[in-house]
Amino acid sequence: MGTLLDIRNACFAFEDQRLIFDKVNFTVEKGDLFTILGPNGSGKSTLLNCIANVYSLKRGKIILDGQDIDRLAPNQIAQRIAYLPQSYQVAYGFSVREFIVMGRAPHLGMFSKPSQQDYRLADDTMALMNLTHFAHKAVTQISGGERQLVSIARAIVQQPELILFDEPTSALDYGNQLRVLRLIKRLSGEGYAVIMTTHNPDHPILLGGRAGVLSRNGHMETGPVGEILQQQRLSELYGIKMQIVYVNEIARYACVPESL
Repeated sequence: MGTLLDIRNACFAFEDQRLIFDKVNFTVEKGDLFTILGPNGSGKSTLLNCIANVYSLKRGKIILDGQDIDRLAPNQIAQRIAYLPQSYQVAYGFSVREFIVMGRAPHLGMFSKPSQQDYRLADDTMALMNLTHFAHKAVTQISGGERQLVSIARAIVQQPELILFDEPTSALDYGNQLRVLRLIKRLSGEGYAVIMTTHNPDHPILLGGRAGVLSRNGHMETGPVGEILQQQRLSELYGIKMQIVYVNEIARYACVPESL
């Protein structure tokens, strides 16, 4: 399976020249699940914005499907990458169905409208995700957890190769957090490449795959989850003593603080 995304010596700084991250390197293939951990202000969201070509790197390259992302048109990037920021600010009361079918926009001409086939894809995706029962409700009238699921449905309808999730569980209750994580793992199993940022070190343990730890000084260490999530590294990252323990009752490892 070929490399879908190749991040090479990526460096980003804002106009005030404050370095956010430097010499970030990793690759992602189709079906990969890559979780980025890091404290507040370490540049996790900024890195996703660079991958989505919202921001431009100061140095380094982002190669998408063998092409420099800077040389791709916005619609070419949108056909390959779906980006879900931490929250959608929906000002107009689009119905859930209309909001989801907007994911087809990168595949349509400038003055084209969604076709019956586009709506059929939206309907099939809603059925797959058990969202059909509020297809005609306004997006502004559903809960935060429901809106997150609707946003994921819109990303699936976009039919990208790579989906970027920026802290997708940050505003959700615990049950909806687990439902979103389960869905993300399923997307990876279906061949989507997924990059997700999170503050919770237990998330990559649940998801598996590979992880990158972005430190406060803007450097990233990457590797398989079982290798990169070490107690000392996480304790230094968050400034509190962490332990990774095996819990017999749930037959998996978990990351917990030593004490409050």
